[in-house]
Amino acid sequence: MSDAINVENLGKKYVISHQRAKGEGLRHVIEDAVRAPLRLARFRRRQTRKISEEFWALRGVSFSIEHGEAVGIVGRNGAGKSTLLKLLSRITEPTTGQIRYRGRVASLLEVGTGFHAELTGRENISLNAAILGMTRANVARKFDEIVAFSEVEKFLDTPVKRYSSGMYVRLAFGVAAHLEPDILLVDEVLAVGDAAFQQKCLGKMGSVVQEGRTVLFVSHNMAAISSLCTRALLFESGRLRSSGAPDSVIKEYLATGRDRARVAVSARTDRQGSGRIRFTNVLILNDCGETTETVRSGADISIAFEYSICGADRLDNAVVQIKFFGALGQPLFACLSRAARLESLTLVAGFRLVCNIPRLPLVPGAYTFTIWCTIGENLEDYVSEAGQLFVTDGDYFGTGKLPPNQVGDFLVAHSWTADP
Repeated sequence: MSDAINVENLGKKYVISHQRAKGEGLRHVIEDAVRAPLRLARFRRRQTRKISEEFWALRGVSFSIEHGEAVGIVGRNGAGKSTLLKLLSRITEPTTGQIRYRGRVASLLEVGTGFHAELTGRENISLNAAILGMTRANVARKFDEIVAFSEVEKFLDTPVKRYSSGMYVRLAFGVAAHLEPDILLVDEVLAVGDAAFQQKCLGKMGSVVQEGRTVLFVSHNMAAISSLCTRALLFESGRLRSSGAPDSVIKEYLATGRDRARVAVSARTDRQGSGRIRFTNVLILNDCGETTETVRSGADISIAFEYSICGADRLDNAVVQIKFFGALGQPLFACLSRAARLESLTLVAGFRLVCNIPRLPLVPGAYTFTIWCTIGENLEDYVSEAGQLFVTDGDYFGTGKLPPNQVGDFLVAHSWTADP
């Protein structure tokens, strides 16, 4: 098969400007104003100076994709995945390298890309079709199918600026997938939709692949990458780290996550948040209160959060969450302080926060977890893959029988009766 996309030495550079103060204090400014009033007019210019920094979002990326391939793109946040799709979609121009296409390209990136907010859903379908080079006859043939898939019949003649994010994504994906593009580019935007619609979209992408079209799919859902894609690309720090079969690339990607999970939380520099609170340590405690990384299925465990507070002795209205992920990076369950307490927390300096999980319902295996804290609408600290947890066989059901390996991710308490 011939190449649908060919990328050679692709790079994208951004110039980031910072303003750095020269360190003059208020006393010096007042003295200068008294001694030489004309200097006051030049204060702002002297007080700061611009510092420019080059940032390469992508650098030296080369690969080719054949017609009919479904390629998954994986990597951490900031690895360059979305930048790559913007370059492939011609939203922005590359700094170096070139991209060659064969066929029409349709893309579904951030919510809002490709639609005109003032136009109705009906008008945006026609607009996107025209951009893709579709004829009116083809649009008319696909129109009802697009509307039915998107489930926005009632709002078809409403300006899309009044759509919710979920409705917007439904219509955008319906247009992108049903207008028969040769190449379909899909970012993690599907995470906006509900679970049923996500499955619907994944099924549609599978149909697009079976029709012999090309799909590039950026996702953190490793299970979807594994089932949908025929190849995967792993990006790291703006460079293509590896390319190959989805399972092998996913295994390599998850290994990097486990490597991060082994780094002490206090030493993590890739965290996000304003910094009013910083997690300094996260401990797994077994049912005896001992620190461990290995626990039994069905055992009581606790997660202890140690933290520091910047510039205060306490913080009110805090919400803390820990989210567990499986071997393929799939989200399993989360423990949210607000859900359990029905109120926000007060975090006090010198204390530690403990989350108790009775009868851990996980089957034997390796798991990672992510932690974060918010106050109101503000993200204060977020550490992805903050730690890992190893689960071994345990007598979850109290019968002396261990669950089979094929049981799935969870164990569920249940009973059996024989009723007439």
